[in-house]
This record gives sequence, structure tokens and C-alpha cells, in this order.
Amino acid sequence: MRVEEIYRRDLNLLVALQILVEERSVSKAADRLNLSQSAMSRVLGRLRSLLSDPLFTRQGQHLVPTEKALSMSRALDEPLGSLRQLLSPLDFDPKSCDQTFTILTTDYALQTILPFALPRIYQEAPNVAFEFLPLQDEHLKEQLTYGRADLAICRPIYSIEPLHYETLGRVGVSCLLSKQHPLANQQMCLEDYLNFPHAMIAISDGVKALIEQALENEPKRRMILRAYHLEAALAIVDTMPIIITVPADLAYLVSERYDLAVKPLPFHFTPFDYSMIWHPRCEHSPAQEWLRSIVKEECGRLIAKRVIDMGLDAEADTTALPE
Repeated sequence: MRVEEIYRRDLNLLVALQILVEERSVSKAADRLNLSQSAMSRVLGRLRSLLSDPLFTRQGQHLVPTEKALSMSRALDEPLGSLRQLLSPLDFDPKSCDQTFTILTTDYALQTILPFALPRIYQEAPNVAFEFLPLQDEHLKEQLTYGRADLAICRPIYSIEPLHYETLGRVGVSCLLSKQHPLANQQMCLEDYLNFPHAMIAISDGVKALIEQALENEPKRRMILRAYHLEAALAIVDTMPIIITVPADLAYLVSERYDLAVKPLPFHFTPFDYSMIWHPRCEHSPAQEWLRSIVKEECGRLIAKRVIDMGLDAEADTTALPE
């Protein structure tokens, strides 16, 4: 198709398609475009005619995009992102920014990493707001692509292409025990670790799989509890002789708060990389470039300090991000 033929097309329809895919709702898309619901329905009709595809089917109160709609949305990400950059002001002033940033995160990162960046963020940009949403490992790409999230902070378990990422630092693993635990006042050996019951927290970003990989030739541990929040394990830590395996810096923070003992793993375990991840459409956004720079600087410095304070091996081979 020649350039002059593109000029004769209503390219606003493509913007409407992108928003419909993001919202999965005619009424919500209408609100974002400042249109009536009937006008938005007519836009959808014109899109169906233009692209020769139904684009959406209805499931309850939601629209389910067809493969053609999803394919078009993916193809539009980069050009629409470039247009946003071209049409946005070149100068970014954090003090006048009133954007709400949506960040996908694990409970671990929300407790031990992000809070330490927030004071500087609010100092530089007092009018910004944040919405933190639970990260779903299997759907990370979809959450960043269609969920309008700006950033994810985690250790990705599945492939993240074509997302962009930057490593924040290394995270090790330690064990939490009650001070009444039989091992609280003695060194824990591998046999101890294998014989006592365990609790594993889902905030650990795939730590369970990494632990099992390191122990693949050893007998299986007795896992009596697996939960999303650490509080579930802490509720029974004084009543059963459990070992709770969590990221090391979380272990140290929690041990001070709940008067628990911290023990190193009694076998070799390579610390893993923790990263921030974003969609290519966010790459050149001045506001998000500013946010990523602060998260990188503040959280990276924090993680590096903890590596030193806790004696983690900063020179160990990294666990590569999945491609």
C-alpha cells in the first residue's frame, strides 16, 4: 500500500482497536476516547469492515479478542509508542508529573525492595501515585502488553521476549527458624535440612524449583505448607519445627520483626538475578525512563549492600534470564 493510500484511511480506528484490546469493553473504551457507547459501537463496526474480521466475541460482560485483533494490537505497539513519543513534550519535570504508575510485583519485592525507592520518588515527584498489582508468572507478558502495567519487578521464570529488562542485582536464599527450633542454636547441615519439615512461600520467585534443582540427587523434603504470603508460615513457626526458605534479605528483615533465627543454606546455591521488566512501548516514555532510573539506582544500591552485608557471593555465576 502506498503512503498516499494510508492517508485516505482513518488511522484513528487503529488507536480505537488498541484501546478495545486493552479494555475488553466497549463502554470502558468509550470512556477513554470520550465517546458515547453507541459511537464506540459504530467505531467497532467500522473496524470490522476495515479489517474483514469480527475482531471480538462477547463472553459475559467482556469482549474476547480474535487472533486477528491480538495480532494487530501487537503490531501496533511499536508505531503507536513512537507516535506518543513524537507528540509528547520533550522536557520532563518530575515535580509537575501527576501520573499513576502501575507496577507488577511479587510480595517479596513489595516488602523488601520497592519501599526503599519510594521516599526518593516522592521527594522528586510528590504528585505521582502507584498501583501495585500481583505478578502472575505465566502471564507476565500479557500483563505488561495488554494490562497497561508500566513495570514489573521480579525474577522471571518464563520467556520474556520481546520485553525489555535490566538487572537490579543478586538475591540469595536463607532459612528462617523459630528460636525454639532444635537447630536454632547450632549449625544446620544438609541432613538436618532434608529431615525437618518445610514451608515454602510463593513470593520466592521460583526459588522452590531452584532449590529442587540444587538437591536433585537428594531425598525429597517434606513440604507441609506452601502459601502465597509469609504470614501463613509464621503462624505455625513456633508450634512446629519447620524450616522456611525465603530470599535472604527478606529473611533478615522478618527475623528482626518476629524474633526468628536465620540460617544459611547448608549446600551450594547460586544467588539469582532480580530484574525490572517493561514493554517496548514504555521504552522512550520520559516519565517511565525517570521511574526506571530511580528504581535501578535505589534498588540496585540496596541489593548490592545486602549482598555485602549478608556475605553472599557477588562473583558467582548468574542465573540467566529466560529468553
